[in-house]
Amino acid sequence: MSRPVRWSYVFADRPAPHFERACDFWTAVTGTAPSEPRGEKGEFVTLLPPGSAGADPCVKAQAVTEGDGGAHLDLAVQDVPGFVATALESGAETAAAHDGWAVLRSPAGQLFCVVPWHGESVRPPVVAGARLDQICVDVPPSAFATEVAFWSALLPDWSSRPGSRPEFHVIEQPPGLPVRILLQRIEAERAVRAHLDLACGPDIDAVRARHEELGALVVARHPHWTVMRDPTGGLYCLTGRDAKTGGLPQPVPQPSPPTADN
Repeated sequence: MSRPVRWSYVFADRPAPHFERACDFWTAVTGTAPSEPRGEKGEFVTLLPPGSAGADPCVKAQAVTEGDGGAHLDLAVQDVPGFVATALESGAETAAAHDGWAVLRSPAGQLFCVVPWHGESVRPPVVAGARLDQICVDVPPSAFATEVAFWSALLPDWSSRPGSRPEFHVIEQPPGLPVRILLQRIEAERAVRAHLDLACGPDIDAVRARHEELGALVVARHPHWTVMRDPTGGLYCLTGRDAKTGGLPQPVPQPSPPTADN
């Protein structure tokens, strides 16, 4: 059976007045170059991997005119109307219908898009010890179970499983696709939001220092991830997950204690 979702993109949604600066930062940390702006107001930019990498893009940026931005996911499929119908049957709502693509809203209110697949197939490489490979959706407690059920049903060939902490649930993409989904149950009953995550492996401090040099700020440090704010104010996280596989960091083997000669 063919995969319904053939590729995915994550979007850094940033306020229009700071859009150019946001593109400068995110192209720098992902080792990409900005495409020519698209859209009626030049509000869309694709972050293009270097030609030498032989990879397809999976990160884009969008200038927004309302709110302080966040992140959203695009799912690229061969049958847009069919996938949209499945999403609506699973509990999504239509936020905007366009010619050939659609903006939908999950039961918790997270926006995502269904777009045509154009043959993308090769993940971008790890850049400077990190890879942008995850969108984290912060879900209020009252909507968490419904949101987990929705994404699990919408993406049946993705792995749906509890995360490393009770408040996490992972919707992991099949091999070859570039981005996975992390659902995080937050403590407050507030509107759903999403942010971008980068896997950094054991070099998370080195990645953090590089991002700070590029204008990012540290918001909070946790044992396995660091919350950052990019130069335009957008929140994102650096995680200790393996940058190549996306998996949890493996413990470093400890040498066996010396034994006494008998």
